[in-house]
Amino acid sequence: MGDVMDRATSIRSGEEIDAQKVLEFLHDHIPGLEGEIEILQFPSGFSNLTYLVKVGNREMVLRRPPFGRKAKTAHDMKREYKILSALKPVFPYCPQPLVYTEDESVMGCPFYVMERIQGIILRRDLPQGMEFNAKEARTLSENLIKAQSHLHSVDYIKAGLADFGKPEGYVRRQVEGWSGRYRDARTPDAPDFERVMQWLHDKMPGESGLVGIIHNDFKFDNAVLNPSDPTEIIGILDWEMATLGDPLMDLGSSLGYWVEKDDPEEMQVIRTMPTHLEGMLTRKEQFALYGELMGIKTDKFDFYYCFGLFRLAVIAQQIYYRFYHGQTKDQRFGMLMGPIRALEATALKVIEKSDL
Repeated sequence: MGDVMDRATSIRSGEEIDAQKVLEFLHDHIPGLEGEIEILQFPSGFSNLTYLVKVGNREMVLRRPPFGRKAKTAHDMKREYKILSALKPVFPYCPQPLVYTEDESVMGCPFYVMERIQGIILRRDLPQGMEFNAKEARTLSENLIKAQSHLHSVDYIKAGLADFGKPEGYVRRQVEGWSGRYRDARTPDAPDFERVMQWLHDKMPGESGLVGIIHNDFKFDNAVLNPSDPTEIIGILDWEMATLGDPLMDLGSSLGYWVEKDDPEEMQVIRTMPTHLEGMLTRKEQFALYGELMGIKTDKFDFYYCFGLFRLAVIAQQIYYRFYHGQTKDQRFGMLMGPIRALEATALKVIEKSDL
């Protein structure tokens, strides 16, 4: 199963860190480390930088802000470390945080180190040599929803995270905030999404009354699977956008990524995870299972799914905007207009069929 693991590779030019200084720092703060240090980098991600740090046979993950950006990234590191520290005892899927520092003598910025969760991470298609039958695919997709509802059920006050976000008015802030971001990032070749934004604004449900810790990017490629039983989820990664809010909006964001096997071709093109496998829960089945697990009546599926599609389009448009204006030469970003149009078409179909 070794080749299925998420691989760290050599460090990108300009993003090197001083291994010796890191090793000295780790020796001072983490007991029992022995052996040589090796540092590699995880290639994915658009914001904070993530490194694999091996000392002897111990594997850890180091997170730091991007080079040259000073704004609120310092605050981000501390916040991420704080949520992991508070959540780990009550939500075992979190990586174990080990140490956080603002001491800039090590690498010129705050950073933190956590334990690495060893396992399989799913990308667009299953890794070579790996397969799920329909029953296994169903179990895995149920386990993803169970982990998400587990997170949303955590007593955030008891966990010491009551000041972690502003849950009041969260739904409205999300709808208005993402609409503003879309209008700001719109390029002349982009669809206007006005009908979708208006509908989301008009159909906004009141607060569901639920408040919970929300991850904001809860999906397969942020989940770590057990190598000896890949239907089991053993870790959830990437906590940089976590906050307090209405958990149904978090579920909606997740549904936006979920492309089913019967979805039209234009949506198959933007699938980024193997959610199309025979046996995987449909979006509506996920929504129903979630309601059951949370003990709530959920009947606004169209709103939450439509919000998820729109939010995804905004993220893609913000990245495309940078490409369009020559702020990045990365050709991958130039390919995003097709997906953005597909997301609008899909959202409009949801609206047309909706009885909300």
